[in-house]
Amino acid sequence: MQSARIDLETKVLNDLDDKLQGVIDTIVHKPILAKVVDKDNKATQSEEMAFAYAILYMCAHAFHMRQRKVLSDNEWKGWLRWMRTTFSRGTISEYWNSDIDPRDWFDPAFEDFINNEIIGKKMRE
Repeated sequence: MQSARIDLETKVLNDLDDKLQGVIDTIVHKPILAKVVDKDNKATQSEEMAFAYAILYMCAHAFHMRQRKVLSDNEWKGWLRWMRTTFSRGTISEYWNSDIDPRDWFDPAFEDFINNEIIGKKMRE
């Protein structure tokens, strides 16, 4: 019974993520539409900022699927590598640290994960 409940919750989360991804795809193609959800958002002026949000929401979804034990250890290791590489080689960490206020857009567990496991780990390596 517990497994069925988790499967249903995971399906609901995936459905919601699909809807959010549709919104993000629209904003990536037309950044000006970001003002509908945040009139002060810099994404209205930057395709790059809109894309940064899309990447972060994708990472958040992978993180939540790992929390729910949907991703195997190997799949999760691949995601960790991808996120750490993205934050170390790309500009996403600059957006995370200055332009995006994670407290407004992401849950506290994901914010802590990025700050401690992705950015923090990168700084120690």
